[in-house]
Amino acid sequence: QVQLVESGGGLVQAGGSLRLSCQASGRKFGSYGVGWFRQTPEKEREFVAAINWIGQSTDYAPSVKGRFTISRDNAKNTLYLQMNKLAPEDTAVYYCAASDFGDLTVQSTEYNYWGQGTQVTVSS
Repeated sequence: QVQLVESGGGLVQAGGSLRLSCQASGRKFGSYGVGWFRQTPEKEREFVAAINWIGQSTDYAPSVKGRFTISRDNAKNTLYLQMNKLAPEDTAVYYCAASDFGDLTVQSTEYNYWGQGTQVTVSS
């Protein structure tokens, strides 16, 4: 089992950048596929980015591709999301998640563990 804690959210102006972190505790973080999702009160939770267990493969939602970069440091048990060129529509609560399935997956139903979320607000 793994526990996940996100950090790095906040308020930023449009065009700015933020870096989210997700610290994992527990063993075998390096064996999990991990990803980022986001949710607003108006929308269901949506996929943002995912990375496989070793960090060789990544996938992004079309809306963030080219602006966001997902990465992981298994030695530090940490997942990252670098977000550049932020826009107001990126405003959401961002969640990190881990899947027992070591390869990357975009389906939220395939993630077994979730963090509590961190708020990202982008002002226009």
